[in-house]
Amino acid sequence: MTVFEGNFVDTEDLHFALVMGRFNDLVMNRLVQGCLDALTRHGVKENHIDRAWVPGSFEVPLVARELALTGHYDAVICLGAIIRGDTPHFDYVAAEAAKGIGAAALQTGVPIVFGIVTADNMEQALERAGIKTNKGWEYAMNAIEMATLLRHIRKVTAVRPERYNAIPPGTDR
Repeated sequence: MTVFEGNFVDTEDLHFALVMGRFNDLVMNRLVQGCLDALTRHGVKENHIDRAWVPGSFEVPLVARELALTGHYDAVICLGAIIRGDTPHFDYVAAEAAKGIGAAALQTGVPIVFGIVTADNMEQALERAGIKTNKGWEYAMNAIEMATLLRHIRKVTAVRPERYNAIPPGTDR
């Protein structure tokens, strides 16, 4: 029986892209700091972390998909902050960002981490961005685990393809 697991050690040659929504920059700056801190503390080289800024969370999925399609990244981390207001705009942006990020991951075969903080108010958002915990750190850890997990799966299935029906993206089997 094969057990597939990601790890937090084999990170030296991993490449990540961060797609970051500028809107709610007070929250965003903290999320980005937490994310970068987690990646570098786990051995990811700073020059292996590319960053793309977009206007807001709604625009994140398109850029995440484009970066994933380059084949250069082991994972893409999407960071944003959507804070509820007095109109239903929050619901539309949050739903479309979630659907878009999920679709991009499935379309490209690259782990794309949903790191969009959704909160009812600024206090909740700031709690998630560093006052109580920093979700940016957590999102980076998810990306590392998924990148190493998929690397493991693709390595094993390339060696023993007769045991698996899945074809890793980018291969011509």
